[in-house]
Amino acid sequence: MTNDANDYVCGFLLDDLDICGALVRLGPVWRKMLENRNYPAPVVQLLGEMSAVTVLLGGRLKQPGRLTIQLRGSGPVSLLIIDCNEQLQIRGMASFSAPLAGGSTPELLGNGQLLLSLDMPSMREPYQSIVPLAGDSIAEIFERHLEQSDQSASRFFLAASADGAAGLLLQKLPSADERDADGWTRVAALAATVKARELLSLPADELLLRLFHEETVRLFPARTVVHNCPEDWEKVRSMLRSLGRAEVYAALHEQGEVVIKDDICNREYRFDAPAIDQLFGTTLSPAPPTVH
Repeated sequence: MTNDANDYVCGFLLDDLDICGALVRLGPVWRKMLENRNYPAPVVQLLGEMSAVTVLLGGRLKQPGRLTIQLRGSGPVSLLIIDCNEQLQIRGMASFSAPLAGGSTPELLGNGQLLLSLDMPSMREPYQSIVPLAGDSIAEIFERHLEQSDQSASRFFLAASADGAAGLLLQKLPSADERDADGWTRVAALAATVKARELLSLPADELLLRLFHEETVRLFPARTVVHNCPEDWEKVRSMLRSLGRAEVYAALHEQGEVVIKDDICNREYRFDAPAIDQLFGTTLSPAPPTVH
């Protein structure tokens, strides 16, 4: 199977070793996420690598649901957030303080937490996991998390630039050591030879053949990843109604309009006086309260 398309994730299995994995490649979707953001290069790399990880993990969802991953830290990059649903619809953003100099991942993020939330209609309440940030890279942070949560060894190999983001995930299945005691060590070492430009450009079958040419690799069909940030005016109107007439009109008279910022989708919803009057079913916005 050859897959030259952009924006996909596909799983694979090393049949003789009981080692599974997945490969993600993001192109137009990633560039859409960066559009009008003006992120500096260190933020682009961190957010791109985390986007790849989120799709690799979100691709394991077998029923309707949404996986949201956040890295919150005390460093100059204070927030990275990506969410992904079972249809591989993703969106995300970063918050950082400017000016932002380069540095290692721990220097950029500082002390903080990894927050993982999984929300499914079938669940009584969302599952949440909050653990301290631990690792010298985005890959290490999630390798350690999966080792603790899944009780299995995992390896991530990630790459990101302003043009694309990509990632390779390897996971050791419980029976792997019985099949080949040296298999996991050998395959992980081979995967570690992958170069960023290979992750970002080579078709999935060509990349896996280059890395694991002596192994039997079963490649599963690719699934398309899409950027999903539709406008939702009715949701914003409902939120304003829930705030109440007094609070919304106070903001209107103070600012001349009501502006709601959707940070994760990088979009503003603006309401002038007639729009607020229509929202609350009035014909004339009331005068601001008089203070005696």
